[in-house]
Amino acid sequence: MSLSPASGIGRFYKHSAKIIRFVRLGCANRPFYHIVVMERRKNQHQPVIEQVGSYDPLPNENNERLVALNTERIRFWLGKGAHMSEPAAELLGISGLLPVHPRTYMSAWRNRRAGAEAAAAAETTEKVAETA
Repeated sequence: MSLSPASGIGRFYKHSAKIIRFVRLGCANRPFYHIVVMERRKNQHQPVIEQVGSYDPLPNENNERLVALNTERIRFWLGKGAHMSEPAAELLGISGLLPVHPRTYMSAWRNRRAGAEAAAAAETTEKVAETA
């Protein structure tokens, strides 16, 4: 006897939309994320199907942000038709598993422009200090 679709493990569960996304863990001011596969319509605090990686966004003493990915399982779920959240797609693009996400290019462009503006502002204040 099969379970009813409302039970969550019946035929509907097998064919429901899956998504690869972040689940936030950690404490206040110290986030840590698990990269998980779960049903698309569930929130991050409900049970997941599988954990496929982890991400620590705060730099360590070597100024590194640590990422661990199970690329074989991520490819499996993408082959099964799982969707990707924007932050997860961005991280997998940076890691080389997927094409680089357009938001990554835009944020890099904004950072370069802000750096150039800051350098120009520092240069003008330096010139003003020399003439005074």
